Amino acid sequence: MYVIVILAMIAGFLALRLYSVLGKRTGHEQEPALRPADERAKVTVLQPGPVAQNGGDSVRLAEGLIAPAAETGVRALIAADRSFDVPQFVDGAKSAYKMVLEAFWRGDRDELAWLCDADVLGSFEDAIAAREADGHVLDNRLVRIDKAQIVEASVNGRIAEIALRFEADIAAVTRDKDGNVIAGSLTDAIGTKDIWTFTRDIRSADPNWKLSETDEA
Repeated sequence: MYVIVILAMIAGFLALRLYSVLGKRTGHEQEPALRPADERAKVTVLQPGPVAQNGGDSVRLAEGLIAPAAETGVRALIAADRSFDVPQFVDGAKSAYKMVLEAFWRGDRDELAWLCDADVLGSFEDAIAAREADGHVLDNRLVRIDKAQIVEASVNGRIAEIALRFEADIAAVTRDKDGNVIAGSLTDAIGTKDIWTFTRDIRSADPNWKLSETDEA
């Protein structure tokens, strides 16, 4: 059972290959309070939990969290890593979704470096730099996550990958350097549908997952 690196309650993993989704989200962004580095270090997002008694039961009890097409892959993952727990993983992934978006929205490179691999971090940094060059500030809010479901899972050697579909509502505003609104509205939430893929070496002592890719659903 693992826990994905997340907000002040879950911490660090994520290696995402930023599609153009986050670039498009420049109109959907927010600025939560920055947590000190020592506080972030206390948070761990996907930690091993109680060992599942059998993969079939774990999948059966996670009704609604796994798309039918992903069940075989999830069973293979549970067989390869008996500590993997579907409900806890999905909860952690939802927290990670929020944490990554908010770090990107506020342009927090340190937070993103803690959450992402080099490729993903590079994509985020490029988008943030372009935004800063334009003098734009994102004032977005994740209103709610309506759905988070595993849509694909696989194990290749020691590397596990899990893709989740997120459906969420985001209130988005873009401001200029003087604080004037140039796009968006905080009163009208925009529906978004994304697929994020998390990766982990299941033989590693590090329990954290990396966000390895994002795409539009």
